[in-house]
Amino acid sequence: MTTTQLTPAQHAILAYAINHTSGKIDWFPDNIKGGARKKVLDGLFNRSLITTNGSDWFVAAEGYDALGLPRPTPAAAPQDATETTPAQLTADPGLEADVAACEAKWAEEKTPEQAKPRTRDNSKQAEVIRMLRRPEGATIGQICSVTGWQAHYADVLVMPTNVGNPACVAESASMKSA
Repeated sequence: MTTTQLTPAQHAILAYAINHTSGKIDWFPDNIKGGARKKVLDGLFNRSLITTNGSDWFVAAEGYDALGLPRPTPAAAPQDATETTPAQLTADPGLEADVAACEAKWAEEKTPEQAKPRTRDNSKQAEVIRMLRRPEGATIGQICSVTGWQAHYADVLVMPTNVGNPACVAESASMKSA
């Protein structure tokens, strides 16, 4: 099990929200103001430790896990409830099992091409080398059209190899005469 590392400010904010406001984040340490407050909230949100219901921030289930506290149990929602409560934001065990099953199935369905790491054989550089080894060589324009590179990049990459390459020598000569 991995442990989520929290800054002292993040830990204080999450702990206060859980212990004093049923998970609603409405208190910050005195030294966390303005832009720093936004950075702390962004950091917690990006790590899925907090969530929002539109206007307010609440501690997510992962936030409870990060502090080593038990997740809250879902409460029965009132019939006319229009606002999401922190208890409603916790994960459903059945839903989590379905998600895990789908992720496992997706991992099995990955084709070997997707799982295959990119090697020199299937890279743009390997394609350029194959083109330059042809008897007629390759022009900068041909390299650019195959790789999608801009001419100045392809020119710098190919420059050491164009000595003796008839196509590059002819293209260089025509560029100098223009």
